Amino acid sequence: MKAKNGGWALGWMLLALSPAVAFANDTMAVLSAGGLSFTHTDQITMAREDLSISPERVDVKYTYRNTGDTPVTTIVAFPMPKIGGPVETMAAVPDEQSDNFMGFSVVQDGETIKPNLQQRVLVQGIDFTEEVKSKGVPLQPLATKTREAVAALDEAVADDWLVKGLIVNMDFGAEKPEYVPVWELDTVYWWETTFPAGKEVEVEHSYRPSVGGTTGLVFLYDGKPSDQIDDYRKRYCLDDDFLKAAIKLEKSQNFDTGLYYFEQWLSYILTTGNNWFGPIEDFHLTVDKGNPNNIISFCGEGIKKTGPTTFEMRAKDFVPERDLDILMLVSSKDWTMGNQP
Repeated sequence: MKAKNGGWALGWMLLALSPAVAFANDTMAVLSAGGLSFTHTDQITMAREDLSISPERVDVKYTYRNTGDTPVTTIVAFPMPKIGGPVETMAAVPDEQSDNFMGFSVVQDGETIKPNLQQRVLVQGIDFTEEVKSKGVPLQPLATKTREAVAALDEAVADDWLVKGLIVNMDFGAEKPEYVPVWELDTVYWWETTFPAGKEVEVEHSYRPSVGGTTGLVFLYDGKPSDQIDDYRKRYCLDDDFLKAAIKLEKSQNFDTGLYYFEQWLSYILTTGNNWFGPIEDFHLTVDKGNPNNIISFCGEGIKKTGPTTFEMRAKDFVPERDLDILMLVSSKDWTMGNQP
C-alpha cells in the first residue's frame, strides 16, 4: 500500500492544550471501531461499501447481496471498542455519560433499527457482569452515575472489588477512599435480519469516532526521526515528503507565542469486511481533512485529492489486508475548542 499525505485538522482532543503543557508527552488513546460483522454464511456478499470518515462522524453505507437461491436469516453485529480499564490507559469517548458512548445508529432499507445491546464487565477477561449488576452499579465505567454508585458501596464489597481489580483507590492519603471503576466494558449492538434470495439489502450506520493523540510529535526528536519512526512508517505509511514537512513544522514551533504542533489519531477497523462472502465488490473511501493547514498520512492505494479538504480511494474486488490508521499533525493556532464535535 502507498501513503497519501495532505492537510487535515481535527478538533476532538486534549481540552487543556496550552504552551505550559506542550512539552509534555501526554497521550490520549484512540478507540478503534469499524464495520458490521455477522455469523458466517457463504451466500451474502458485500456489493458496495461507501465509507466516509471525519473527526465528527463516521458514516458507512453498505449494499449486501444474497447470491443464493434461498433466504438467509442471521445476526448482524456492530462491536463497539472496549472502554474503561486502567486509569492510565483509558481512552476518550465522545459521550462519557451514555451507554451509547459513540452515538451509534443504524438504518436498513430506509427504516431505522433499534438494535439489541449486549454489555459485559471484564477484568483480565473474567466476566463480572452479574456481580456488578447485583449491587445496582451501572455498567458504563466512565459515567458519573457509575462512580457515584461505586463510592456508595459497602466497605466489605469495596474491599472485595479492590482485590478482584474492579476498582482502584485514587487517593490513598485521604480519610475517605476515592474509588474509581477500572473494569473494561465490552459492548455489542446486534439485530437479526433476513437477506432475501437474489436481492440486495442496504444498511447504513453512523457513529462519532474516538480521536486520540499526544501533545508532542512522538516520531521526531530535535529535528530528527525518533526511535518510534519505524512503527509510524509501518502504521501510517509515512513517506519522505511527510517527514520533511513534519520536521519543518517542528522547527517552526515557538512556545513563547503559543505555536506548537501535536498529533491526532483516528482509526477504523476495515478487516471486518472479510467476514462477508468474497471480496468487497466496490469500495469507496472518503477522508475529510477539515483544515487545509494541517497534514495527514495514512495507508492506501490510488488515493486522490478530490476537493480542498477531501481525499478519496476507490477499489474493485477489495480485500482489506489491514485496518485504517490515520495520523494528523495539528497546529495549536488552527485548533480551537469550536472544532470539537
